[in-house]
Amino acid sequence: MALQSTTRSRLIIPALSPVYTSAHEIVETILRVIAGVLLVTHGFGKITNPFGAVGMVESLGFYPGVFWSPLLAATEFFGGILITIGLFTRPASFAAMIVLLVTVYFHGIVRAEGLAGAEKSILWAAIFLFFALRGGNSHSVDARIGRTF
Repeated sequence: MALQSTTRSRLIIPALSPVYTSAHEIVETILRVIAGVLLVTHGFGKITNPFGAVGMVESLGFYPGVFWSPLLAATEFFGGILITIGLFTRPASFAAMIVLLVTVYFHGIVRAEGLAGAEKSILWAAIFLFFALRGGNSHSVDARIGRTF
């Protein structure tokens, strides 16, 4: 309670304190669900053709591509599902973050697009870093089963 009263006293509009306090958890859940659904959507094309990215992953130095391409597909598609429902949120988010950091390298360095090409991947990596450290909240399967990574 002391934290809330201190925070409330520091707000420019103190009357908004209850809104901020009550919305915190649901907004975090919405962010997790949206990030997970978009990751599933992005990975759908890869999971339907798990070996379709063999050449791309090998061009980045990930050999053998027949191993890394399906792993990439599974990480995006199934990891996105896990993040969406909040099951194994931390490891799924960590894996997604690693994938996104590779895309930062791919767009920023390999394709020489710099920040303009890598900025979306940087933002996505930061979102997944947040959930890798934070985990699922009370609106997650992790919370429902009472166990978390």
